[in-house]
Amino acid sequence: MADYLLAHDLGTSGNKATLYDSEGNLCASELVSYPTYYPYSGWVEQDPEDWWHAVCAATRALLEKAAVSPHEIAGVSFSGQMMGCVLVDRDGKALRRALIWADTRSTEEERQMLKAAGAERGYRITGHRLSASYGAAKLCWVKNHQPEIYGKAYKMLNAKDYIVGRLTGNFVTDYSDASSTNLFDLEKKTWSIELIEAFGLRADLLPELHVSADIVGSVQPEAARQTGLPEGLPVVIGGGDGACACVGAGVVREGRTYCILGSSSWISMASSAPVFDSEMRTFNWVHLDPTLYTPCGTMQAAGLSLQWFRNAFCQEEIRLAKESGKNAYQRIDRMAEQIPPGANGVLYLPYLLGERSPRWNFDASGAFLGLRAGSGKAEAVRAVLEGVGYNLKVILDIFDGSCEVPSIGEIVAIGGGAKGKLWMQILADIWQKPLLIPRYLEEATSMGAAVCCGVGVGMFENFSAIDRFNPSVSRVMPRAENRETYQALYQIFNDAYEALCPVYKSLHTWSKTQGGKQQ
Repeated sequence: MADYLLAHDLGTSGNKATLYDSEGNLCASELVSYPTYYPYSGWVEQDPEDWWHAVCAATRALLEKAAVSPHEIAGVSFSGQMMGCVLVDRDGKALRRALIWADTRSTEEERQMLKAAGAERGYRITGHRLSASYGAAKLCWVKNHQPEIYGKAYKMLNAKDYIVGRLTGNFVTDYSDASSTNLFDLEKKTWSIELIEAFGLRADLLPELHVSADIVGSVQPEAARQTGLPEGLPVVIGGGDGACACVGAGVVREGRTYCILGSSSWISMASSAPVFDSEMRTFNWVHLDPTLYTPCGTMQAAGLSLQWFRNAFCQEEIRLAKESGKNAYQRIDRMAEQIPPGANGVLYLPYLLGERSPRWNFDASGAFLGLRAGSGKAEAVRAVLEGVGYNLKVILDIFDGSCEVPSIGEIVAIGGGAKGKLWMQILADIWQKPLLIPRYLEEATSMGAAVCCGVGVGMFENFSAIDRFNPSVSRVMPRAENRETYQALYQIFNDAYEALCPVYKSLHTWSKTQGGKQQ
């Protein structure tokens, strides 16, 4: 009897394969990393072939680790990074490296799209700003700058869709990933011919649309040979990582809210209808449950900010952690714990990759403010943790101020960053809201894909199966004594961002004129 569900989560840093039993227990997980390429400022690429090799390697290692027969698996499904552009030929071969979600090179294409369709019209159709962040602008860039590749392209896919194509030979996507393209009619749940024509794109490049829990094919012989999966295994399409994380966090009913702290971060909820912000600061995905939506605000560099700080300034902590067999982040946390709330007046603006919602400023860059002769590494790292919290609070304030959204109470926290007890307390204090910490943190996104798989193959009746998969195990309460400090610094944080906007623009312009090489 097939009692197991296999899920793959194609993230920014690697692919995580996870195996769950029918009761929601995590049997095993395996992470295989792949590189990211930054050829120029604003360019962020990955090789789809690296994704495929990671899926194959992770699958084989996982099955060996779990000591489970491949024939005991009921199905496989996927979560994947969204807002990308993967162009393939008729055989499913990638024609160039993927332009991933963080790539913002297509700012001129964004301008052209806004002129062609209008900002408000684009937002009303798609539930998103027309932006360089999304697949449509990236596709327009390829059309404008690499016409030979555009001409050869058969389909434009996202990360998980590419892997599904390699497994099944079918080129499809689901509603959630489609809603990350700037080409999808959010309420009609169809490709928008109006926008496709306005942007001068080929409609035939867009893949067939499916509900996230649809079985879209089965594992073909060559894919079975490379992955170790049985030929004929059902493949459930799954969803974008934003939609899968929503399910993995237990947000499967209207009114629940969660925050994921990974390389990027976002705050989202479940809603029966899209939420349209009058200033177009937030956006909407389609939920894995096609009757729901996930209004969302996101930031580019959350966990990435901490990772950057560790790699740039904490070589000693990394060395000592390696010698002791411990995690460098634990040493970094202990450093930050010595510094009081407010980081002794040091502020960090977390815009290492520009910013999406709600700032929508790709010129923005990271900055430390308030540094003095007495400031040290400990103040700086505390400021990084707090700066991410301030930036996410901008999103919370938008939702809390909307008449279309119920008042936000408790927030479920997931992702690798939720392991940090200090960071969780800092976020609770800045937001003045309780945080719920579930049993599984880093696996929540793949767990959402696994539940989706279970619904697709008939193992579960609906997405409420997540209630027993990933219950909350602890609660972090906000400390009232830090409210005043963080309120004051939050205002200064926002003032600092506004004051620096002209500087950001000038720096970005200079960077482009100099070739803007970025490592």
